[in-house]
Amino acid sequence: MQTLPQLFRLRVCHPIFKNNPTLFFGEITMKNKFIETETVMINLSHYGLIRFAGNDALSFLQNQLSCDMREVNHEKALYGSYCTPQGRVLTSFLIWQHENDYFMQLPASLITALTKRLALYILRAKVQLIDVTDAFVRIGVVGSEAAILIEKITGLPYNSDKPLQIKHNKKISIIYFSQQYIELITSTEDAPPLWEYLNQHGKLANINLWDWLNIQSAIPVILPETQEMFLPQMINLDAIGGISFKKGCYPGQEIVARTQYLGKLKRRMYLAHVATADTIKPGDPLYSCDMNHQSSGNIVNIAPSPYGDFDVLAVIQQSSVETCEIHWQSLQGPSLQIKPLPYPLPA
Repeated sequence: MQTLPQLFRLRVCHPIFKNNPTLFFGEITMKNKFIETETVMINLSHYGLIRFAGNDALSFLQNQLSCDMREVNHEKALYGSYCTPQGRVLTSFLIWQHENDYFMQLPASLITALTKRLALYILRAKVQLIDVTDAFVRIGVVGSEAAILIEKITGLPYNSDKPLQIKHNKKISIIYFSQQYIELITSTEDAPPLWEYLNQHGKLANINLWDWLNIQSAIPVILPETQEMFLPQMINLDAIGGISFKKGCYPGQEIVARTQYLGKLKRRMYLAHVATADTIKPGDPLYSCDMNHQSSGNIVNIAPSPYGDFDVLAVIQQSSVETCEIHWQSLQGPSLQIKPLPYPLPA
């Protein structure tokens, strides 16, 4: 077997990777809870990347996003949102700093529209806004030995229990969602040797696993079907550091702040299980007996559960959750089994 330095000097162009990156990591489904005993790799090409460069990048982003960009640095990433003037979320994202630039990760399906919209507000600011989705490869590494494997590859040990910690070397950026749940970002030139090494130490899994882990962590991902449906607090961004109530203005800030300080938030995001074989989609309506046939919420994200059926994130009327069963699609539809969130909600 080749040594790690040899692999990184190698410029292999794997035929599957070259011709169809979306198939590069294969299709193994979640069976038998293998992530508890195996290390697996996941193709994250369904995410895109926007790079923000220039002397005014920080101030520009601070004036556009719901999160406090002053908390983002070379060692810490942050969740956030970009909203309409009415406070409705157009996209949720993860953002971090590398060298002098900022990188925003969000669903690839939203990249083009968001890039065009943000570009309208650059005006005379010294900011370059570039879609770099095709310049980088994103790999999820999951399992009980994930952090150990990453240390062998990069020489960078995992030494923090705090989520969203980031480390960099010359070829790879590492985002630690936890010790067992890690993302690697590297250039397309450096990806093939990295893959060759990972392929010798783990198995392949499809994107359902990553989506399911996001859902278990109750991290919302806004998709085209759910754009402008929710305020940031409805998808719990205030609970995961994605909203700052101490920073200055940004699109939708007045409505977001008013909702916070006047206590008018009626809907929150819940984690739930749905026992059905039918296809659940983002934005699907939910119903409860107290709403007189009006929708009491909507699905945000869905993934097959390794234990069967589906796990979902759903924004639901809080009073309905407290008093009624919540049903998918109709009052006669499958009910949602509400599960505890992995984090506390603000009072």
